[in-house]
Amino acid sequence: MNRKYLVTGLLALVLALSAGCGQKPAAAPVEPSQEPSQQVEDVEDVVVNKEITPVDTNVEGQTPSNTPGTTDGKTDSSNAGTQEKKATIELYYTDPELLDLKKSSKEIAFTDEENKYAKAFEGLQQSGDDQLVPLWHESIKLTSVKFDQGALTLDIVKPDEANLGSGGELFAIEALRNTFFQFEEVKSIELLVEGNKIESLMGHVDLEHPMTRH
Repeated sequence: MNRKYLVTGLLALVLALSAGCGQKPAAAPVEPSQEPSQQVEDVEDVVVNKEITPVDTNVEGQTPSNTPGTTDGKTDSSNAGTQEKKATIELYYTDPELLDLKKSSKEIAFTDEENKYAKAFEGLQQSGDDQLVPLWHESIKLTSVKFDQGALTLDIVKPDEANLGSGGELFAIEALRNTFFQFEEVKSIELLVEGNKIESLMGHVDLEHPMTRH
């Protein structure tokens, strides 16, 4: 009988110990980590930034970077229309004895019609040949050139050293006429000295205002 109670008591003790060992203290609840949410926000920021910030790479459709002669990707047109043209024209001089009018050919480069006439006048002042004497002295300055509906106006400044005798003056006017009337579009030539219409260029020959084709 005592053995029975003893066994029963041992079993009860074993059960009590087993129940005590099986019950572990409950761990404190762990607060959800904020890191996954922060990582998601970081990923969204990266995606958004990539969508709104263009990547600077040379891909098709992207605005090209500026190159020489362009402004903000557009062609610089400041020089448009100024490309030089070339033409061979006839110029007139005299011989060293001032006895006759001599014709010569020369190539000129010009940007527009008025520049062409200015280059032709410069050609009258320099021959590049000792046997062809310019009738228009290099000290004569062409101050303006105007061309309007066939009417060419040349305004010059002429110092006294550029004066010639009566024969030379006549040749100078003929050289001017022949040079500019070779251009078919020129119907008349008005020659001014310092903006004024003068009776005679060098005091010997009457000057027409304007000069017209014969």
